[in-house]
Amino acid sequence: MELPKKIVCIGAGYVGGPTMAMIALKCPMIEVVVVDISEARIAAWNSDELPIYEPGLDEVVKACRGRNLFFSTDTLKHIAEGDIIFVSVNTPTKTKGLGAGMAADLAYWESAARNIASVSKGYKIIVEKSTVPVKTAEAVEKVLKTCADTNFTFDVLSNPEFLAEGTAIEDLLCPDRVLIGGRPTHSGNNAVATLANVYQQWVPKENVCTANLWSAELTKLAANAMLAQRISSVNALSALCETTGADISQVARSIGMDTRIGKKFLNASVGFGGSCFQKDILNLVYICDSQGLKEVAEYWRQVVVMNNYQKRRFVNRMISTMFNTVSGKKIAICGFAFKKDTGDTRETPAIDVCLGLLNDGAKLSVYDPQVKPDVVQQELNYEQYCIDPAASPKPSKEIIAQNVTCANSFLEACTGAHAIAILTEWDEFKADEIDYEAVYQVMMKPAFLFDGRNILVCIIYMYALIFPPGLIHL
Repeated sequence: MELPKKIVCIGAGYVGGPTMAMIALKCPMIEVVVVDISEARIAAWNSDELPIYEPGLDEVVKACRGRNLFFSTDTLKHIAEGDIIFVSVNTPTKTKGLGAGMAADLAYWESAARNIASVSKGYKIIVEKSTVPVKTAEAVEKVLKTCADTNFTFDVLSNPEFLAEGTAIEDLLCPDRVLIGGRPTHSGNNAVATLANVYQQWVPKENVCTANLWSAELTKLAANAMLAQRISSVNALSALCETTGADISQVARSIGMDTRIGKKFLNASVGFGGSCFQKDILNLVYICDSQGLKEVAEYWRQVVVMNNYQKRRFVNRMISTMFNTVSGKKIAICGFAFKKDTGDTRETPAIDVCLGLLNDGAKLSVYDPQVKPDVVQQELNYEQYCIDPAASPKPSKEIIAQNVTCANSFLEACTGAHAIAILTEWDEFKADEIDYEAVYQVMMKPAFLFDGRNILVCIIYMYALIFPPGLIHL
C-alpha cells in the first residue's frame, strides 16, 4: 500500500502536536503539517519554548521541524493539499443546552468538517483523532457529502489516541496498540490499510488493530472509563481503610499482585483529573441515557460521583485535622498539574481542593514546577458547569486574588505554612529530593503534612517523628 505524500492535522494541542511530530520523525518521506487558528499556539510550536510540556517532545520536534514537519495557521491551503487529514480538535463537555454538563460539544468538529468540505477535491482520508461520541463519523460524513464539491470523495476513519500525559512520547514510540476503525467497504478497507501502513513504519504489524467505525469510537470512551473506574474503586476502599485501621497501600499492593487484576491505577489519591477521564465518562453516561440504558448510565456516573467525594473528603480531613479550621492559615499547595511530568491543569483535583480550602478562609501558596502563576489564577476563576451537587459555593474572584500566591520553590511555598498538601506526584517532592526535616523547621507549629498522592507513605513512621501530628495520607 502506497504511503501518502502529505498528512495534515487540524489542531495543534496535546494530541495533534506530539502525534504528528512522531509520524514526521518515523516517516521522513511524508510531509506533515499541523494547522491551527491560534497564531500564538503555532508561534510557540515554531519557537524554542513549545506550548506544552512533555518529556522527550522537544527532541522529537527539533529533529524534524523545518525538514518534513511544519506548523502553520494557513489552514485551508494545507487541507486542500493533504492526502490524509487528521482532526484533533477540542471536544469539551457542553455547558448549556441539550446535554449540558454531560454531552460532548462537537462545534469544533463540525467547523473542521465544513473547512475540509470547502476546499477539498479528489479523494481524501479524514481521520478522527479527537475523542468523540459514537456515530460522530456519520455526522461528519453528512456534512462532507452535503457541503463539498461533487468531485470530492472521501473515507472517514476513527483512530483514537491512547496517550498518557507525561509518557506521551514513549506511548507514541512503543504503543500497546494502534486502533483504526473504518467502514467495511472496498474503499473503506483501502483507507484503513493506507493509514495502517503509515503506523507500520515503526509499529509492529500485530500491534495495529482494525475495527468498524463505531467500535473504534466507543473503545476510547470505554478505555478511559475503565481506567477511571479503577481509581475510584481504590479511592472508595481508601475511605473504608481509614475507618477500619487498614492500610490502603498494603491492600492495593496485595490486590495488584493478582495477575487477573494487575497493579496499575491502584494508587489511592486525592482523585483523578485531566482533560479526558471525567469528560469521557460523562459523555458515556449521556450516550447510555440517550439509548434508554438508565442502569448502565447510573453505574458509570458513580465513578465521577466517587471522584468528587474523594476530593471533598480530602479537604474535610485537612480542615478537621487542623482543629476544624484553616481560616487565616497558610497552606502550601505542592503540585497543581493533574499528574507529574505535564503542565496540564485541566480538571486537576487541585482546583477543587484549593477552592474548598479558600471557602474555609485559608491562604494558599502554590508551587508547581511546570504550571505558571497566571494558569493557576485562570483555573481557579474559571466558571464551569457544576456536576457535583454537594460542591461548595465558589469563592469570589476577589477572595481568590487576595488569598492565592505562587511560589518559586517547594521551600518558599512551605515557609511559614501551617500545612503542606501534596497534590501532584512530582518526583522532586519525594523523600530523596526534599529534606523534610529542614522544611519542618521553617513551618508554623504544629505542622501538618497531607500526602494526597501517597508518595511518602513508604516512610510514614519517619515522618510521624518529624511532623509530630504525623503524616496524613490517604
